[in-house]
Amino acid sequence: MEWKKEVRILAWVAGFFLFAYFMPVGTERFNNALLEAFELTKWYAREHVLLCLIPAFFIAGVIAVFVSQGAVIKYFGAKAAKWKAYLVASLSGTILAVCSCTILPLFSSIHKRGAGLGPAIAFLYSGPAINILAIILTARILGFDLGLARIIGAVVFSIVIGIIMSLLYRKEEKERADKMDFPDIKEERPVWKTVFHFFVLVLILVFVNWGKPDTTEGFMFWVWAHKWHITAFFGLMFVYSLIKILGLKPLYVVLAAVPVVITAFIFPGQPVIPFVIAVLGLTILTMATPGEPREWLYETWGFTKQIMPLLAAGVLIAGFLLGTANGEGIIPNEWISALVGGNSLFSNFFASIFGAFMYFATLTEIPIIQGLLNNGMGQGPALALLLAGPALSLPNMLVIRSVIGTQKTVVYVILVSIMATISGLIYGSIA
Repeated sequence: MEWKKEVRILAWVAGFFLFAYFMPVGTERFNNALLEAFELTKWYAREHVLLCLIPAFFIAGVIAVFVSQGAVIKYFGAKAAKWKAYLVASLSGTILAVCSCTILPLFSSIHKRGAGLGPAIAFLYSGPAINILAIILTARILGFDLGLARIIGAVVFSIVIGIIMSLLYRKEEKERADKMDFPDIKEERPVWKTVFHFFVLVLILVFVNWGKPDTTEGFMFWVWAHKWHITAFFGLMFVYSLIKILGLKPLYVVLAAVPVVITAFIFPGQPVIPFVIAVLGLTILTMATPGEPREWLYETWGFTKQIMPLLAAGVLIAGFLLGTANGEGIIPNEWISALVGGNSLFSNFFASIFGAFMYFATLTEIPIIQGLLNNGMGQGPALALLLAGPALSLPNMLVIRSVIGTQKTVVYVILVSIMATISGLIYGSIA
């Protein structure tokens, strides 16, 4: 068996040598693709990590520590009422303005706590696919019909894919459920307290990432214009939660909050600075407080260690292959536009595959699809891309694989691609 190991090492060495030897360094497209890879990574780090992923990691930590395993199993477990589990999971995305990467720590957390594979997959898909901001903007920018088709497709998708996954792995899920067959345990903390703490963090995540609409009037614009004031209000609610629900010492919480308030006044046009100060203060507070607060930080850090390296690698690869919204990767944009015109089986399938591998941050899929529609993209492929793109990405796949394994990840990606293709064909034929 030792020689097989040596052959694998030789294959890796030979592969790297051939890659280095024939690397087309100096050609315009290759150099530009490298720049696009780093440009996408830079944009991701500046626009997405601090305001999206960090709150999502802390929310995942809340699920892991403050939500009992019995509660997760009760509502999402393999023995839970199917209609309730799938209904909650499929509609959960309406409260989370998240993308295919931000949903990952939440998915990982509920799966770790014992959620059944089917409901967990439904939650994984619905989170980025039907967040309320994306649905509203899709209807307003791309048309009401496409927005409605996205809602119906996403909800049905999440349930059907979850059910298929649970059926395919029912024996494995039964064994897992038997191991987690815990008796009902009375919660030490009232449910409303856990819900309050959880939703305060969720609302902070939603409003700090509230995107600027294409209009200067109406409710959406008003919320965007005041989003940091709204976030500050929920920040005060979070301070209350830290003191009254988690039991942190009021003096320490106030001392941590003071620098946040001061920097908010010193840097009124740079709200990210007080936000980062708030995260640092929360980290120090939870580290210094034994018990649940410290466990919360440890779980948050655990999800960060598991997910961030894979995301970074995936974003780099996606940028190199496909570029950013404003530039090309190694694959020319003209090829993509030419491949998604009309409503053929191939154009819909290609749109779903392209969407599955390209990274879309929350709401960025809408201007990209608008541009593709303006360049001849068919309505069917547009829906296929809307249903596959926000829910999947190359970085997303790498992390999902680390949670549920290679085989289940491949099956999940195939199911999403097939169902997006079918939906695109149906919609394209009647649009």
